[in-house]
Amino acid sequence: MSHKPESIEESPNRFDPALMEILRCPVTRSRLRKEGDWLISETGGLAYAIKDGIPVMLAESARLPAGFDSLDAFKAVFTADRPD
Repeated sequence: MSHKPESIEESPNRFDPALMEILRCPVTRSRLRKEGDWLISETGGLAYAIKDGIPVMLAESARLPAGFDSLDAFKAVFTADRPD
C-alpha cells in the first residue's frame, strides 16, 4: 500500500502553523487558537472561520460567543480599555 501525501482537496482547512504566531483577533488584538475549522480569540471567544485553508479575519463575519447578540455589544465589553 502506497502512502500518498495529502492534497489541498483532501485537507482544505489546513494552513501554515507559523500563521498562528502572527495572526491576532482584529477586535481584541489577542492571540488565536485553532479549534476544528475555527480560529478562536483567546480574549472573548470571537470565532473566525477557516475556509479553503484561509482564515476569514473579518469581525463582521465572525461567530459571536454565547451571551452576545451583536458585534457592537461584544466590542463594548472587550475593547473599552484597549488603547488604539
